Order: sequence, then structure tokens, then C-alpha cells
Amino acid sequence: MKIRRSTLHDVAQIMVIINDAKTYLASQNIDQWQNGYPNAEQVENDIEKGECFVVVNDDDTIMAASMFTLRKEPTYKQILEGNWLISEDEVYGVVHRMAIKKEYRKLGLATFLFDEFHQQLKNQSIKSLKIDTHENNVGMQSLIKKLGYKYCGIIYTSYNAKRLAFEKVIS
Repeated sequence: MKIRRSTLHDVAQIMVIINDAKTYLASQNIDQWQNGYPNAEQVENDIEKGECFVVVNDDDTIMAASMFTLRKEPTYKQILEGNWLISEDEVYGVVHRMAIKKEYRKLGLATFLFDEFHQQLKNQSIKSLKIDTHENNVGMQSLIKKLGYKYCGIIYTSYNAKRLAFEKVIS
């Protein structure tokens, strides 16, 4: 099992994983990813920027995918009912669009991805990784809290959806 940057050749497999995640979220009554986002165009954009990563097994089957960037997230400029741990003026990492293929859930792949992203930040002396998630997505909230993320407040997405914002200081 390894993590690699995805290529445009991977889009179809990534979309299967994302569409399965959309179905799973809907089955949990979580109104996240239910409005056509993320879509193949978004994934292709992530890939073209070198910001889409996949976990593959020994057969190069994609087991999980995530977007990871060092570009500032515009919707993070305004945080309500709290504050970020590290100033928005500093460089930080951001995770979006993390999804695990249904047959590989509960195997620690999300933690594997986070560990990789934390290491990339450490290697570049970047002190922070930020993420947001739906207030009803308790699975993601539980995972990131377990990994040492702290709740920082509320942000609103570009399409005005409320999200809980979390941050981990990378040491």
C-alpha cells in the first residue's frame, strides 16, 4: 500500500469512490456532498494542480483519495465563534474531498493519508493543517479529534454551507 499523486487516468476510479461516499453520507442523513459537489471537473482540477492524492494497493487499485494543498482556503479567512490556532497569514495545509472506497473502510486509510500530509508539512516546516466538515459528519469529526485536531469554529463554504473547522498544529 502506498500514496501517490493521482493522474487524469485515475478520475473514473476516484469518482466511483466519491459517488459511493455521497451515497453513504446520504444514508446517514448527512447533507454533505449532496449538491453535485465534488464532481469529475473538480477532481481533474485538483489533479492538474498536483493536489489530488490516492492510496493504492499492490495491484494499483485506488482504495482512497484526498485533496491536499498548501494554497490558502479563501473560506477560512472568516471563522465564526472561534479562532484558528495558527494565523491565517502563515502558510498552512488544507485537506478537502477525502473519501475511502466502501470495501476498504475501517482499515485506517484516512489516518494513513493524514500521516502522509502531516509528514509533508513537517518536511517543509509548516506548522498547521486545517480541515472542515459537516456538523453531522461525526465519523470525520471523531477521526480528526483522535488525530489531535482541535475544534476552532464555524466557516461557510463558497456555496454558503455551514461547516465545522478544525486545525492541528504540526510539531
